[in-house]
Amino acid sequence: MGKAEIVIKSLDEIEKAAEEFLPYLKYSKVVAFYGEMGAGKTTFIKALCACLGVTDMVNSPTFSIINEYFTSKRELIYHLDLYRLRNPEELLDIGYEDYLQSGNYLFIEWPEKAESLLSPECILARISRNSDESRRLNIEFPEV
Repeated sequence: MGKAEIVIKSLDEIEKAAEEFLPYLKYSKVVAFYGEMGAGKTTFIKALCACLGVTDMVNSPTFSIINEYFTSKRELIYHLDLYRLRNPEELLDIGYEDYLQSGNYLFIEWPEKAESLLSPECILARISRNSDESRRLNIEFPEV
């Protein structure tokens, strides 16, 4: 796996950080976002979706588990939030394998709730908050 890091000094730099992240999407369309509550997973995914041309309102799918967004080119992006998942089988019940095999972008928050179902080719993005409220995004990606 390749490794990289992006430092996000403030919320004002979130879109710039998302643009820096875009080249890593060539390695996989599936991204697992790790981070504690409030680390900025949803905020980063919003910025990433904006960079990809999403025209829909992007928000956390905590209660619906999955949201679907369209880009201006009518491409579909899936956004999953597994926080409320009680076990990995629930993810299979909502058709996770179909989303995984769709060829569309799939952004997953709280992937640790179903790690056994993650694709080995997915990008791992770990967001952590620093003491100065900046964020650090550590990226692991499959090398081609």
